[in-house]
Amino acid sequence: MGDKAHTHTGAAGRATAADHPASVRNVVLVGHSGSGKTTLVEALAQTAGAVNRAGRVEDGGCVSDYDDMEHRQQRSVQLSLVPVEWDGIKINLLDTPGYADFVGELRAGLRAADAALFVVSAADGVDGSTRMVWEECAAVGMPRAIVITHLEAARADFEEMTRICAEAFGGDDPDAVLPLYLPLHGAPAPDGHAPVTGLVGLLSRKLFDYGAGERVAAEPGEAELPQLDEARSLLIEGIISESEDETLMERYLGGEPVDVKTLIEDLERAVARGVFFPVLAAAPAAEGARQGLGTVELLELITRGFPTPLERAAPRVTTPGGTARELRMCDPGESLVAEVVKTSSDPYVGRISMVRVFSGTLRADQTVHVSGHGLADRGHEDHDVDERIGALSTPFGKQQRPVSHVIAGDLACVAKLSRAETGDTLSAKDDPLLMAPWEMPDPLLPLAIEAHSKPDEDKLSQGLARLVAEDPTMRLEHNRDTHQVVLWCLGEAHADVALERLRSRYGVQVDVVPHRVSLRETFGGRAAGRGRHVKQSGGHGQYAVCEIEVEPLPGGSGIEFVDKVVGGAVPRQFIPSVEKGVRAQAAKGVAAGHPLIDVRVTLLDGKAHSVDSSDAAFQTAGALALREAAADARIHLLEPVAEVSVLVGDDYVGAVMSDLSGRRGKVLGTEQTSGGRTLIRAEVPEIEIGRYAVDLRSLSHGTARFDRRYARHEPMPTQIADRLREELRAAS
Repeated sequence: MGDKAHTHTGAAGRATAADHPASVRNVVLVGHSGSGKTTLVEALAQTAGAVNRAGRVEDGGCVSDYDDMEHRQQRSVQLSLVPVEWDGIKINLLDTPGYADFVGELRAGLRAADAALFVVSAADGVDGSTRMVWEECAAVGMPRAIVITHLEAARADFEEMTRICAEAFGGDDPDAVLPLYLPLHGAPAPDGHAPVTGLVGLLSRKLFDYGAGERVAAEPGEAELPQLDEARSLLIEGIISESEDETLMERYLGGEPVDVKTLIEDLERAVARGVFFPVLAAAPAAEGARQGLGTVELLELITRGFPTPLERAAPRVTTPGGTARELRMCDPGESLVAEVVKTSSDPYVGRISMVRVFSGTLRADQTVHVSGHGLADRGHEDHDVDERIGALSTPFGKQQRPVSHVIAGDLACVAKLSRAETGDTLSAKDDPLLMAPWEMPDPLLPLAIEAHSKPDEDKLSQGLARLVAEDPTMRLEHNRDTHQVVLWCLGEAHADVALERLRSRYGVQVDVVPHRVSLRETFGGRAAGRGRHVKQSGGHGQYAVCEIEVEPLPGGSGIEFVDKVVGGAVPRQFIPSVEKGVRAQAAKGVAAGHPLIDVRVTLLDGKAHSVDSSDAAFQTAGALALREAAADARIHLLEPVAEVSVLVGDDYVGAVMSDLSGRRGKVLGTEQTSGGRTLIRAEVPEIEIGRYAVDLRSLSHGTARFDRRYARHEPMPTQIADRLREELRAAS
């Protein structure tokens, strides 16, 4: 693997549609922000001949990070697909954002891919979030390799970074993380740093020199041999230990020479099975050069070591009614099952859906069935409709290159699917099927927004609907209590991108306003009230009097109405009217405008008029009675309390628990979990965790995650309640 001496010219500018799943490789690039994923994709595309020597496609744009927003943000914010061809194999490179706010795009890339390249910067090392993604891939057995970038940085050390990667990713078997090549350094620069000009293949014992801008094979010099032989022995032992041939290790330890071809074949099988994780180095091509350092080796690893879609287990599918269905593994002739892994909007083309075909063949102008994905709680409606496939294409930068069909195992883009959203399943019209959705992170940062002007208000609803259709990690809430429109995001950068997309793509300008939590009110003790509604204004008047008593109930009791009227003081037909008026006033609140809960309202007495009493009059009297009772009572303001679970590395447990206490939280307990992490359970007032998604990331250096769920409402401390009431009075 990676020991060929020939070069490859690639297939520049061609739209490719694979003819068999065995000729497809789907590879996702994973790594922290700034690790060099996008630069690596550009370098691989250039080496494969898909772009020019400036790393650009024909229109002068990049093949990845081509969106104007990404230029303004100066980072990747969305999943990008870059297909290239190498030795007759179509490679779909999936470039993912490295910033934690866009983990939904990363999860989509993992769903669409069959193997992963973990990109690690020699200048920055391995961060906690990258370790967590590695563990996710390990849990599903996804094959992985590691690419070390930024070797030109001061103090960059390939050998040291390989050791760090083995510790971070090797787990109980660090010998499963080993380099296939060693870097060859050129003459030291004035600052003492020696640039990497080539690689030495450990299995082939050949030197590959990139100093002239293109890979040239040669024999290593005497100076390289001692280091080469030591690393080569470790690599051979690592390969043999993962070999399916159990006799190979015994023969090797017995002194029997092992053929290089056998080693390479075992290496390829171990990589494809996800039990051996090679480490490689890569760098973009210098100006005017054709090939970047290590890019040929990477392309050979992908085509020869990474699995084909045929080696991926068939997806679990059901009928829309829930009946399980068995599918043959990645068969172009099987029933169609495809999934929308990303949805985007183009100002000229309209909605574009990136699709991974898992079974069957998707054809242009075909009518398919679209099955919804069960994310109604995030503002995504469920649907079960037929749609006609528009044009099929493979993306390349801003270009969309037409193809006639897409077979099982391949990825492509579909234009103008009006109903399909990210996570939806496309299947045959006469055989509708549904794939289980992949796990999505829960958005926990609220962003309350209002339309900036009347024209914006008219467009806001449609703009928000399109926004959440593109991004299933975003949740849209119309809060009935606070009357706010809230976009729940994953972080501040995620929120910034959402606002910019509303403005630039959908022409909607919005203002961000303070987010309000859903407060409640309750009585602090018993109170009585009398409601008298008597009016005479010609014709029939209005007459109703009622007397009530209000007492607090335990949390979660709601509003309880009790009738204790005797002697017909309030006619039976008007008692439901009093209750209706009381409940209507309770919903509006009695002190600060928040709904009243957890009280028993007892109707004790009243008066009626034979002509002027009516349903409306007694409703009004019931509301007046409740307001009068509240005027003479102590009203408690109740705040929502969330049950929070925080999964955090052991190094940060103390800091997280201290921070929770500072938020008026009550720690309920801790639990040790795998991977050196602790699960902390606590109850925290929701008003204190509005920005917890941002603060926790900062506190734990991006290594912690949390979830929350509503527990109950409980009385707010007096000083905080008084402050809120003052703010309310000032605002009014």
